Amino acid sequence: ILNKPIIMFISIMLVIFINNFMGLFPYIFTSTSHIMITLFLSLLLWLTFNIYGWMMNTSSMLMHLVPTGTPMMLMPFMVIIESISNIIRPITLSVRLMANMTAGHLLISLMSSICEKSNLFMNLIIITLQMLLMMLELAVALIQSYVFTTLSSLYYNEMN
Repeated sequence: ILNKPIIMFISIMLVIFINNFMGLFPYIFTSTSHIMITLFLSLLLWLTFNIYGWMMNTSSMLMHLVPTGTPMMLMPFMVIIESISNIIRPITLSVRLMANMTAGHLLISLMSSICEKSNLFMNLIIITLQMLLMMLELAVALIQSYVFTTLSSLYYNEMN
């Protein structure tokens, strides 16, 4: 029987993959290439995990701020570094997804604009490259949904 966190993470992965996949069709905007969508999703997950972690496992959350074996002199600095590391997680999670989804679409668009001013032979080469890029974009859509979900589940497991 699947437990609730697994169902949640599978749902997140499917939503992100479907959004990424829909963006491969012409004239459909990829919502995951917009920073506000990805930032909202990652902030929502991060806030939920942190609030849950601090409410249910306060001592465990405090232990995460200082890695084991840290010398006493470095402990205040480690708390600051670990806090900053935890705070930037939703930003890095959202920017990674947004940048990777935008990059491929931008490259395909630039190649399309070259087609308007090129001869037939060059157009055939560009269209072939675009078809290969579309296959690569499909793989990127799947990989990015997997990476986002895996990192989110790692952040969740750290809170427990």
